[in-house]
Amino acid sequence: MWRVPATVGEEAAHDITGECRLHYPHENNVICSFDGGKLRLIAENNYDPEGLNLMDEFSDTISAYIAELFDGTIRLVGIEKRVD
Repeated sequence: MWRVPATVGEEAAHDITGECRLHYPHENNVICSFDGGKLRLIAENNYDPEGLNLMDEFSDTISAYIAELFDGTIRLVGIEKRVD
């Protein structure tokens, strides 16, 4: 299984968080973290019930920051619907 190298993971997570917050204002409470060789992105929005747009945006930011190192896959782990 391919993993994000520890030498770039923390910095990539920080950069991806900033990139998403700056360029994707429709995503709220964005945080990208690095743990165990994996990047995890969490965000809130009210327009993307399947998470497909968020996955596309995450892919774009990974390509911008660690394209030469990432040849793995992006997997949607879960979606939680907020009840107001």
